[in-house]
Amino acid sequence: MNLELTDEQFALRDAVREFLSSRASIGAHVRPMLDDPVGTTAEVWRGLADLGTTGLLVPVEHGGEGVSMVEAAIVCEELGAALHPGPWLSSAVAAPRALIRFGAGPAVFSGLADGSTVAAVALPGSGVTLDDGAVLHGELDLVPDAAAAQVLFIPVGDERPVLVAVPTSASGVEIAETLGIDQSRKIFRVTLDHVAGTVVATGSRETLESLRDDMIVAWAADAVGAARQVLHMTVEYAKVRRQFGAPIGSFQAVAHLCADMYETVELARSGVQYAVWAADCADREERHLAALRVKAFAGALAGVGDTAIQVFGGIGFTWEHDAQLYLKRLLSFSRFLGSPDDYLQQVGAHVVRSAS
Repeated sequence: MNLELTDEQFALRDAVREFLSSRASIGAHVRPMLDDPVGTTAEVWRGLADLGTTGLLVPVEHGGEGVSMVEAAIVCEELGAALHPGPWLSSAVAAPRALIRFGAGPAVFSGLADGSTVAAVALPGSGVTLDDGAVLHGELDLVPDAAAAQVLFIPVGDERPVLVAVPTSASGVEIAETLGIDQSRKIFRVTLDHVAGTVVATGSRETLESLRDDMIVAWAADAVGAARQVLHMTVEYAKVRRQFGAPIGSFQAVAHLCADMYETVELARSGVQYAVWAADCADREERHLAALRVKAFAGALAGVGDTAIQVFGGIGFTWEHDAQLYLKRLLSFSRFLGSPDDYLQQVGAHVVRSAS
């Protein structure tokens, strides 16, 4: 197992980083999109598609690049560092991984690779009932990027779940935004009232578990990018902000805070690198445990944003400063698919079982 990036992966990282810096910066793109339920513009979405990022996880035979979660995580990290508010994680990661995990046919992948179709995935375990004829009833809470999507992929059932495709324009579909602390994350409640869907594939309980793990590690890579960037901002600020005639970074207390932030980011990065490798290459138990560990560590990543605010002082709390936006991004990941404490208990239970 070699987790070092290849030349091609470095080139992908640099291309995405340059695009986001020049075409989707925080000032020019992210802040104007904070109140936009779609979270992106046609120009920026087309730019990401032209880079090939929307088709990274789509199999080659279905028009995509057919690469691994490692490449997807590289893009995730850069999107997190740029606080990108668009539906990329949903349409380019969650949707193709759902289709792959469930074993869907080639027709369902249509439009995902080139970005002409934007898809969203309801979180595994959502409470929706399915009648004969694939008619859906119920409510879906916390569906990412539903307003940007043309199609929703909804896992229904537990023991033998089916994946149902529903056009968001279908009669009986109502989408309402759920306002949370992080405006760069677009979350919605979707109500389904006698909505006709299409069953695209059937899976198992393990299918749902693997999809959940995929989503956790992708969102974790995004969080690592956000933590990395706010760490960089904090260190640069500590170098130039002067107090008592010296840069505040020269004070031991501030230096220790920055060192703790760096340690947290690098520990999280190593965990995410291993987890994205495990998502494609490890067996079920190893893959699942790697995802659990990443999510259990989510609270510490949120602590990076909190510490950054301490170093920035009063300016970090202001709307005009970007530090508070990064803290909100990290806090939203800490609550994504459950509390870190829940996952920490699962990791602890695994350790006990292994020891006994």
